[in-house]
Amino acid sequence: MLDARYCGTMNEFTCVVFISGTGSNLRAILEAIDTGALAGVRVAAVVSDVDAPGLAFAREWGIPAHVIPLADFPSRADWDRALATCTARYQPDLVVLAGFMRLLGHPMLEAFGGRIINTHPALLPAFPGAHGVRDALSYGVKVTGATVIEIDEGVDTGSIIDQRALTVLPGESEEDLHERIKVIEREMLVDVIARRSRNE
Repeated sequence: MLDARYCGTMNEFTCVVFISGTGSNLRAILEAIDTGALAGVRVAAVVSDVDAPGLAFAREWGIPAHVIPLADFPSRADWDRALATCTARYQPDLVVLAGFMRLLGHPMLEAFGGRIINTHPALLPAFPGAHGVRDALSYGVKVTGATVIEIDEGVDTGSIIDQRALTVLPGESEEDLHERIKVIEREMLVDVIARRSRNE
């Protein structure tokens, strides 16, 4: 049975969250809902391309969790359409990519254009792609951070919604830097969702 906190009302701002990993961003969103930092926001469903550990948070909070593996479909286009069909069932105001590690195809962009956001662990447009933290360290930057963007057809090329910076510590490892970036990433993601829910 669904947790009563996550049963929708007409006035709620509804999100569908996509994950591929541990779900730390998803957990931050759910905890912000619980504490009132995201008052009026509801996560209607969680979608993953793999049986991700983070789906445990969806189940713990009584939220529908969908695993839609690419390998289950005859083509990438079929998988893209399945994602869009599943998402559309929940009529989301916002689709939140919270550590989702695949690019979204045309069906999602066509159905939810302007309503899909993603986080990236670098200060875009610098260091796009899957290795933003590693690339920033390799380049020798002294300042990096996190970005929230609105998704478009490119790889980390969408409109920048928000950014937060931090100083790279001397001798800092990629793993340690990434953990510090994740902290500001979660805070910023919650803030962006809050602003979107208020039409700001």
